Amino acid sequence: MKIPNLGSAFKCITFKYHYSTNANLTAWFSKYVDKSSVWSWNSIIAELARAGDAAEALRAFSSMRKLSLKPNRSTFPCAIKSCSALLDLNSGKQTHQQALIFGYGSDLFVSSALIDMYSKCGQLRDARILFDQIPQRNIVSWTSMITGYVQNNSAHQALSLFKELLIQKSENGGNDAIGQVLIDPVAIVSVLSACSRVPIKGASGGVHGMVIKKGFDGEVSVGNTLLDAYAKSGDVGLSRKVFDAMVEKDEVSWNSMIAVYAQNGLSNEALEVFHGMLRDDNVNYNAVTLSAVLLACAHSGALQAGKCIHDQVIKMGLEDDVIVGTSIIDMYCKCGRVEMARKAFSCIKEKNVRSWTALIAGYGMHGHAKEALEVFYNMIRAGVRPNYITFVSVLASCSHAGLVQEGWHWFNAMKDEFNVEPGVEHYGCMVDLLGRAGYLGQAYKLIKQMKVTPDIVIWGSLLAACRIHKNVELAEISANKLFELDSNNCGYYVLLSNIYADAGRWEDFERMRLLMKDRGLIKPPGFSLVELKGKVHVFLVGDQEHPQHEKTHEHLEELNIKLQEVGYIPNMTSVLYDVDEEEKGLTLRVHSEKLAVVFAIMHTVPGATIHIIKNLRICGDCHTFMKLISKIVDRQIVARDSKRFHHFKDGICSCGDYW
Repeated sequence: MKIPNLGSAFKCITFKYHYSTNANLTAWFSKYVDKSSVWSWNSIIAELARAGDAAEALRAFSSMRKLSLKPNRSTFPCAIKSCSALLDLNSGKQTHQQALIFGYGSDLFVSSALIDMYSKCGQLRDARILFDQIPQRNIVSWTSMITGYVQNNSAHQALSLFKELLIQKSENGGNDAIGQVLIDPVAIVSVLSACSRVPIKGASGGVHGMVIKKGFDGEVSVGNTLLDAYAKSGDVGLSRKVFDAMVEKDEVSWNSMIAVYAQNGLSNEALEVFHGMLRDDNVNYNAVTLSAVLLACAHSGALQAGKCIHDQVIKMGLEDDVIVGTSIIDMYCKCGRVEMARKAFSCIKEKNVRSWTALIAGYGMHGHAKEALEVFYNMIRAGVRPNYITFVSVLASCSHAGLVQEGWHWFNAMKDEFNVEPGVEHYGCMVDLLGRAGYLGQAYKLIKQMKVTPDIVIWGSLLAACRIHKNVELAEISANKLFELDSNNCGYYVLLSNIYADAGRWEDFERMRLLMKDRGLIKPPGFSLVELKGKVHVFLVGDQEHPQHEKTHEHLEELNIKLQEVGYIPNMTSVLYDVDEEEKGLTLRVHSEKLAVVFAIMHTVPGATIHIIKNLRICGDCHTFMKLISKIVDRQIVARDSKRFHHFKDGICSCGDYW
């Protein structure tokens, strides 16, 4: 680190940035503050810094220096923290210079504040040099440096430094008080933040043990960070145990637990925690809470619950908030109401790249590629620069609609015009687009030209396209890659065996089936959800568990008779080849999505739109079934599967049978 020039003038320091012009504050200052007292100046600088007015705090420090007053040990930490808050490296260096001039460069609290300032301004090397120069560090110094590493995405170095601290303490006999280093909850929070950012198994658990040993488990901030650390390491169960064990919980505790469940697709659990929060009189939900709950509603397709949260957002005056507004857009899109998502988008005053991208993705997943691209063009015209995720949404929209030319254009333009390097998700969209459009050779060529390693999504997209276009050679290449990457996924074996069956290669078909049996692979069960009057009903294939399964099956049989009268013939290719024809017909009749649709028809008023969610891709037979049923019963059916949305009306699907 370059040491500041000590030959500069002692009297004044001029800060060039962030000046405030608060007239009321200036008048108050002139009337009540003793300008000749350093202690008065210190109080003002500290109060302004604590109140979050860092610009005024720096202005006060500058004014004090112009009066030739000599700052003392208490002056510098708050002034330096103000530079940190503003990310003002220039002013921070000047303040550092002044601290050296007046002999406070080695002061522990001044040094710790400087470490924090350099870290927040991205000057991690300078921060470490300062840290290493401190002869006798205290826990504040150690914590500042550990936090600096965490803030600069250097979690491994943060944990190494903490290990160094523990070794030093161990060499001193393990006495916390030796060397004035007493590990406190603030330090533990920083260390746990580092644990949440590294893929080291057991890291969070090790620190958790220390938390219990030192009695920090009653600290809310420690509990919140520990909860987050376990969640980010993929252990949601331990996160919940930490949450339940917390004697005292604040808004962050509740919000974190709701968000952990929502982000992991555990919507029911997220809503359960939210209801628990409502019963806690000591906390109030806020914008962060509602955003997390909206995410849970989006995952489960709980439209009615989502609408209730939207109503609460309006009552709290948060509809124009960009974070909450974006969550509302996402919720409506994933619950099949893209027109409501567009209205929510219009209510956001200051739209950012995430809100634009959410609407683009929403139109895309509903098969409205034209509208998605229109929103994208409006976004560019509005001066909002698209990012990595935006282009994933744009290319996915092109893929759902088979827009090959537009897809190629934006795939090339993202790098050439917007300097966004294509990643595995973009390649995945392009392989899916080219493959389903029949350009299998181009799709395979693109995979071989990739700058990143192809993942299971890319090879899976190519394999699915090979099933559509009956390309056995490329199917075998794709499947072998998938077996290497994810050997326990039953779906790939089923897909390849069916491709062999389509080609009449029965020996290879049988070999795949035996391989599945030997490895104990079982296809995950399909299930469908339908929400009625705020309650989510779950249906499995051939469901016999639902309380009204008998009536549902009876009504399905009645509808099947009407379907046959209009020429419906079951599509047997949607069923495994090693099932006889009669059993195939029976299996197709009781697919979960059919049961969910029939149940909804039985329990909703005539003409009401039906919304269902399927955990797997809708099969060809069910797709035909829903087209015909929509016409027979005069209903619109909105179905969300693992890939996209289908809107069935008057015997036609919005996907144009391209999915």
